[in-house]
Amino acid sequence: MHRVLISDPLSEDGIRPLLEAEDIETVMNPNLSHEQLLEEIGSAEALIVRSQTQVTREVIEHAPHLKIIGRAGVGVDNIDLDAATENGVIVVNAPDGNTISTAEHTMAMLMSLARNIPQAYHQLQQKRWERKKFVGVELKDKVLGIVGFGRIGREVAQRAKGHRMKVVAFDPFLNEEKAEKAGVTHGTLEEVLKQADFLTVHTPLIDKTKHLINEEAIAMMKTGARILNCARGGIVEENALYEAIQSGKIAGAALDVFEEEPATEHPLLSLPEVIATPHLGASTIEAQENVATDVSYDVLELLRGGTVRNPVNLPSVSSEMMEKLSPYFKLSERLGAFLSKVVEGTLERVNVYYSGDLLEVDTMPLTRIAVKGILKRHIGERVNDVNAFKTASDKGITVNEQKSTQTKGFTNLITVEIETDQEKRSLAGTLLNGLGARIVQFDQYSIDVVPVGHLVVIRHTDQPGAIGRVGSLLAEHEINIATMQVGRTNEGGEAVMVLTVDKPVDGECNEKLAQIEDIKQVQCLTI
Repeated sequence: MHRVLISDPLSEDGIRPLLEAEDIETVMNPNLSHEQLLEEIGSAEALIVRSQTQVTREVIEHAPHLKIIGRAGVGVDNIDLDAATENGVIVVNAPDGNTISTAEHTMAMLMSLARNIPQAYHQLQQKRWERKKFVGVELKDKVLGIVGFGRIGREVAQRAKGHRMKVVAFDPFLNEEKAEKAGVTHGTLEEVLKQADFLTVHTPLIDKTKHLINEEAIAMMKTGARILNCARGGIVEENALYEAIQSGKIAGAALDVFEEEPATEHPLLSLPEVIATPHLGASTIEAQENVATDVSYDVLELLRGGTVRNPVNLPSVSSEMMEKLSPYFKLSERLGAFLSKVVEGTLERVNVYYSGDLLEVDTMPLTRIAVKGILKRHIGERVNDVNAFKTASDKGITVNEQKSTQTKGFTNLITVEIETDQEKRSLAGTLLNGLGARIVQFDQYSIDVVPVGHLVVIRHTDQPGAIGRVGSLLAEHEINIATMQVGRTNEGGEAVMVLTVDKPVDGECNEKLAQIEDIKQVQCLTI
């Protein structure tokens, strides 16, 4: 008999697969204190939570029989993933269960914003019959700009088209072909901002999207445009939004999420042009049942020896396989991360080649890690070794793995190649005995770089003085060069310079580097 502990309130219909299973003992005990949870978790093989229960390292280490943690929802901020992985506990979530609810909530907010419905109702409650004050706008023929065209973004687009809106979308994984298939117009972020009458965001909250809609972005928008955020608090910079509404630049906003919640005292709520809800995007009977059902099936499947559909962290790896692969884990991820930060265009294909000692090893886990390193720049912590392939497939990216006998003189070699709609770039790395990981080839250039720290990648023409000018400029900005590698194919031709520096290169220094004679491109990254 497998014991499953449910420590947060869940839909009973959603967990019915567990309740009806003869080999499962389901214990529903919501609202446990931390101390009570430590007592209850000791005999559990599975734990199911929503967002209330904090599954800390202490909790996990008090659960010697725990095999799986199920999060009935998307975010796993309340679960210590590192501790779960270290203790061999698989974490699963339910990424699809609230898609429709969030899309429908976005549309409800969109229409309420367009027609001033909450404000008008508030006046009626005060026994005031105001009509002229609440003249709205039609959705027909308006441009809906969508930033983030994943599952929810696509559902919003379909509903907006039903209102005869024109939809223009931006997403790092969206290209013209995919956009045409979805019946929307593909645009850059700047194009979406400039065209939108209504702007809605549907991205994860990662470093790249933090304050994505800031003062600079809002300045690009039409005067009188409206902004919606039913995704994650922090994607829209709230102070910038407040000032833009106060100045009349933005006509109104609809917000379901805030950077800090609860947000009952937020200054934006004092503005009559703002409508808001207390994070209700996934709060429907159906969504709560869906996420509970999805997690229940994964828990049931794992406890019966099967595989899960929505893993968040690493599965267990045999000690024998771990011994062979673990030295290459960091190298694989760093090759992917490095390449993703210098490649331009929409990702279409990832090729990973192995040679030398890796010919006789199951390298699929390394390919997963390389793909994770590539996707992490765009998606953040939601992508991991387990779901990397599925995430790539969902984004229309083909992943290919090949073995090769061409070692180029190295005992082991991993080459990661990315193809986009604009270019093809490659990066090769190896583990040198006693020296660790090295990048040994960048595109057609031979180099020797440790793939860690703050890096500056410079494409330039191989001319006398180019290296000196770069070094002098960095010195002016008090940036110390730790290492420098230059690769070229022929004298006076194109070359690449890769520098390791002691601190990040700021925007001003980056711009000045790009202005140096013979410099063609400057890219700064941190691995």
